[in-house]
Parts: sequence; C-alpha cells; structure tokens
Amino acid sequence: MGAGKSTVAALLADAWAVAARDTDADVEALEGRSISDIFVESGEAHFRDLERKAVAEALATHDGVLALGGGAVLDPSTRELLAGHRVVFLKVGLSEAVKRVGLGSSRPLLLGNVRGRIKALLDERTPVYESVATHVVDTDDRTADDVAAEIVRVLA
Repeated sequence: MGAGKSTVAALLADAWAVAARDTDADVEALEGRSISDIFVESGEAHFRDLERKAVAEALATHDGVLALGGGAVLDPSTRELLAGHRVVFLKVGLSEAVKRVGLGSSRPLLLGNVRGRIKALLDERTPVYESVATHVVDTDDRTADDVAAEIVRVLA
C-alpha cells in the first residue's frame, strides 16, 4: 500500500500501448461500493473472496498491465495463478508508505495506529511479495515516472 501500483500500471500501459486494469477497481465495480465499505459492511473474508475471483478473471482475460491489490498475493491460489507471469513487486519502505498513505487514511486495514499497522503489514507481506515477484523495483524517493521507466528497462 502506497507503492503506486495503480499509477505505475497506467504509465506502463501507456508506454506499451496496452490497457491497464486494477483488480481493486474491478471489485468495486462489481460490488457497486468502495473497498472500505465492503470491509465494513461484509468483512475482510468477503472482500478477499471477491479479490481472489477478480484476479483469476483478470489473469484469464486481460492482456495488458494488471495492478493487484496489496493483499491479493497472500492467497495461495492467486500465487499459483501468477506463476509463469512477469510480476513486479513495487517495494516501498515504512517511512515512504506512511508519507504516501497518510495518517488520516481511509484504508480499512489501517484503522487505529496507522504507522504500526503499515509496519506490521510490510513485515508480514514483504516475504510473500518477494517470493512471487520476478522483479523487485524500489519506489522510495522516486516518482511514478521513474519507477515505470525502470520497469520498462527491466522487462525489455
């Protein structure tokens, strides 16, 4: 969270003249409500089920750049579906993530102590992200344009 997945995906899609797709946006469109509302009204388990289905459908039908929600790869079936695909982990450090997300965040997983929750999520998720990624790109102190340019070079 705060790594710039959606922004970088759009820049890459423009660079490669393909479509960008964001599975969080797919879930919101399908449900007709925000991810925050899904979490509050239906719970995280319901959201994760929707997310898993959205990722599977996007991987089967989308031929461009795909941005996955930050928790998508925590699901083993999603990790299996990503095998054989080029996966770029946009790595963001704690300080940078806090700056980007903000302390007044409306993100459902950050309720309470925002800095502490981001640290816990990074500690929990980074090893999983690294295990799935075919490439890791550091985003700290870089613009989305710089990150996208590096990914274009790395995947060329």
